Amino acid sequence: YNRCVGTRYCSNNCPYKVRRFNFLLYQDWETPTYKLMRNPEVSVRSRGVMEKCTYCVQRIQNGKIEAEKEGRVLQDGEIVTACQAVCPTEAIVFGNINDPNSRVAKLKKEERNYSLLADLNTQPRTTYLSAMKNPNTEITEKV
Repeated sequence: YNRCVGTRYCSNNCPYKVRRFNFLLYQDWETPTYKLMRNPEVSVRSRGVMEKCTYCVQRIQNGKIEAEKEGRVLQDGEIVTACQAVCPTEAIVFGNINDPNSRVAKLKKEERNYSLLADLNTQPRTTYLSAMKNPNTEITEKV
């Protein structure tokens, strides 16, 4: 974000189309409605820069700092991203992919795991699980 000069070139070339251009001036401290929509955990960036999901880096850093202050290791599932917190179906899993015992690492090893545009070898951070056609494990034949 520090290098963005607002050309929107990265938006045009992003294969996932997840980058968004910040058209609004959120630094307007006078408008009351802007005050209501600000997240105190996120820095306010100026108009004219590209934005994308940071996986709530501020929550990750806060969790690491708290664990270090208490002299312990972060536990699996301790850090919850904003989208994960509001997902009513709990379909979003976040965690340490390098920890083989974490829930997210176990889900990533499943056969149903896939990533978007895998044939382009973009190696995205987000992967998905395909829908289960037949959740009954006793029936092994394909439907």
